[in-house]
Amino acid sequence: MNLADCYRVLGLRSGASFAEIKASYRRLARQYHPDANPGDRQTQDKFIELTEAYKFLLGVVDKSETVEKVSNPEQTAAPPPQPSVTKVTRKETPKDTPIQKLPDLSITEQQLKWSSYQQLQQLLKNRRFPRAIALIEGLAQRLPEDPEVCQWQAIAYQRWGRQLIAEKQLEKARIYLKKALKTDPHNRSLWAEVERDFRRLEQIF
Repeated sequence: MNLADCYRVLGLRSGASFAEIKASYRRLARQYHPDANPGDRQTQDKFIELTEAYKFLLGVVDKSETVEKVSNPEQTAAPPPQPSVTKVTRKETPKDTPIQKLPDLSITEQQLKWSSYQQLQQLLKNRRFPRAIALIEGLAQRLPEDPEVCQWQAIAYQRWGRQLIAEKQLEKARIYLKKALKTDPHNRSLWAEVERDFRRLEQIF
């Protein structure tokens, strides 16, 4: 996904302002958040895609757009003239979205994370779960404090656990489902999926 794709994912024209990016992401995050769509895998993937596009754009958007000049019309005529005052607004995750604050990443780490995410999506789509797990575990070792990476890792474990149930490798499936919960214990959507998998597992037993 390139820069133009990121704007497209957020429903924006290329070159949209920081305020437009933030407003669009806030609206779409509420719509596609997994807690608002439990058990919907497509919505979960869409939410991850939205978040990644948003974070990528924040890393490349013109920083000057976050600087707002503060002026008071009533004081413009008051001598002596004062230099203009600027207020620097920090770019943060919207407060009304339940997303953990991401760690500061270098450009190299951002590129690594984005590239790994794209590969992970393709591997999961092609049901190449062992490769997907090896990829995300390597990324988690590189970025251990990144909550999004933890979420992706837990999803990979859960998808592999579900596939193992289908293959009747029940004990191994149980291990990976437990690893999914341990990796991302506060993800309610994930818990719902894992509980469904455990019920299916117990029925086979």
